Amino acid sequence: MSLTLVRPDKRRSSRPETAAPAPRRPVTPTPRRSVTLLVLVLGVLSAIGPLATDLYLPALPEIAADLGASESRVKLTLTAVMAGLALGQLVTGPLSDRWGRRAPLLVGTAVFTASTFAIVFVSSAEAFMALRFLQGLSAATGLVVSRAVVRDVFHGETAATFFSRLVLLTGLAPMLGPLLGGQLLLLGPWQLIFGALGLTGAVTFALVLFALPESLPREQRRRQDPRVLARTFARLLRDPGFIAPTAVLALSFGMSFTYISAFSFVSQSQFGASAQQFSLVFGVTTLGMIIGNQVNVVLIRRMELRRRLGLGLVGAVAAVLAMALLSLTGGADLVTVTAALFVMMVFTGLISPNATAMALSGQPSEIAGTSSALLGTLQFGAGSALAATAGLTGSTTMASMTAVMLATAVGAALVFLFAAVRGGTPAPAV
Repeated sequence: MSLTLVRPDKRRSSRPETAAPAPRRPVTPTPRRSVTLLVLVLGVLSAIGPLATDLYLPALPEIAADLGASESRVKLTLTAVMAGLALGQLVTGPLSDRWGRRAPLLVGTAVFTASTFAIVFVSSAEAFMALRFLQGLSAATGLVVSRAVVRDVFHGETAATFFSRLVLLTGLAPMLGPLLGGQLLLLGPWQLIFGALGLTGAVTFALVLFALPESLPREQRRRQDPRVLARTFARLLRDPGFIAPTAVLALSFGMSFTYISAFSFVSQSQFGASAQQFSLVFGVTTLGMIIGNQVNVVLIRRMELRRRLGLGLVGAVAAVLAMALLSLTGGADLVTVTAALFVMMVFTGLISPNATAMALSGQPSEIAGTSSALLGTLQFGAGSALAATAGLTGSTTMASMTAVMLATAVGAALVFLFAAVRGGTPAPAV
């Protein structure tokens, strides 16, 4: 099966590792049916990682009891999958620039499916953690390559629009994941969750095999000499137009991932919520992210990219600050905290697509996979490491959760403000 895709200029740079940002050029529209199918396939690929992260969240207390592990040890399985997602993107991105987009996707989805089914049979926290790392390592392929495909096909504000559509579909995974996980727990033990996730991996493999065409022409692929790759990473790390929005994305991800990893325990231990009630709260807050994402689509024609990103950051800081005040004044309960988290996620829906588009749209196609990999590695690596600090005392509380969320939200806003003053966050060319 094939799709008609828009590809960037096929001229190659003689020194791709130091290539200048892509020149301004018009974007030719793709057939509506092709775009719809592309959104579907890339949305599923982008969702497989978040689904692997979120589907089992309602079962965390049950898993800890079944494996005879402590709360903090079971929470490390979240850190393990996020570490895999970070490292996997760093490896997969350059490989996709060398071998094209399809081959790494097929290998990654196959490994993800096998490792997920293997989790069903684990009997120790150590084996569970190792397989979760392998899950993340393989699921990273979908995250990094889907972004690279968007960069292959779209540019500038058109890319921001497509990222927003993609996040709409991707956002269904964290929203429906805990809801589905909670319902699966009513039907059977926690292992049933990973059996369902393994079937999802098999379906994803079939979609890549039959419904995703190659978006990187052979003439634009390049060998990955380690020295060239190191110079490419060094150039990206020195590029304010890449590193500033990437840092904003990583810090804001730390904010949202702190909530994702901690609130299952906080809601059930401090607010007396059941696994199903937590799933409902998680679904409501993720709906907020989807709403914010679609507001971003509406604002694209009315507000410049940097202003949209700034609006998202200011709103997120205000929402987390309100939640911190609720915690300090004793007004925190399941309803009020859910309302604050909902508002935070609405503004997060503005942050992610705009920061991603800003970081990637200025990079040439020849290193789209590599730049996407570095962005994802920094996002998931730094974000999950920051989120892990919420449980350093041994047990996660409302106070420790909100403290980390507020620090990361304010940090993201300060990075954006500093970069804007220094002129390091230029809007990508259309």
